[in-house]
Amino acid sequence: MKNLRLSAAGALLAAMASFAHAGPLCTLVADAATGRPIVREGQCGERVTPASTFKIALSLMGYDAGVLRDAHAPTLAFKPGDPDWGGEAWHAPTDPARWMQYSVVWYSQRITHALGAERFRSYVRQFDYGNQDVAGDPGHDNGLDRAWILSSLRISPEEQVGFLRRLVNRQLPVSAHAFDMTARLTEVARLPGGWVVHGKTGAGAPGTLSPDGTWDQAHAYGWFVGWVTNGTKTYVFAHLLQDARIEPRPAGVRAREAVLDRLPALLPGDAG
Repeated sequence: MKNLRLSAAGALLAAMASFAHAGPLCTLVADAATGRPIVREGQCGERVTPASTFKIALSLMGYDAGVLRDAHAPTLAFKPGDPDWGGEAWHAPTDPARWMQYSVVWYSQRITHALGAERFRSYVRQFDYGNQDVAGDPGHDNGLDRAWILSSLRISPEEQVGFLRRLVNRQLPVSAHAFDMTARLTEVARLPGGWVVHGKTGAGAPGTLSPDGTWDQAHAYGWFVGWVTNGTKTYVFAHLLQDARIEPRPAGVRAREAVLDRLPALLPGDAG
């Protein structure tokens, strides 16, 4: 019994230690042309769920395949049974611009189902996106619905930056229209010096599929990934944090704020 108590205590201490440094896990900013980091902080090689940052990849797929046409077509309606945890914004008719703005999960699922499993898997493989595993939850055949949401698909900050470099350098096997529209949908801010920020947030709690569907909400991940450009100079970035407790504001929103607050001090005043 004593050994059992010691074992349990050791497991508890290990779990506490793993979250003792909860907060920023990685901040990585790199020159898009050369790949040279200008900031690299934390453990940037660990893979976690991409969550809604995967919408950048889905946008490229959707426009390349003709599933998406422009910023406002197609406009699709919410259906009973669609994911609705995003609140009222997810119940409204949704076009690509609104999909990206409000991070509407069911619209992502319409894109993946329109692509079909084989084409979806092929795009992820050609993009060399993370671990490339879009099978979904074991035994549930739900890869088209949630592979990127706390499931089989995992990506590290290093891999996010590599993917984004291929995007901004137009080295992915998609059309010019797909690159152009994805850049348009992801513009989120303008900074001093003429810098334009493109990016996408993501958030999700660690855990595994369980009968009651519970997840470790107290230790949520928050992503903000993207690129910032001015003239001919472009930098790509990935910021990943993990909470130490339940927070009142989404982790992805706080990740975005952290990046936008810090970027102006990192960027040269004139990129021309």
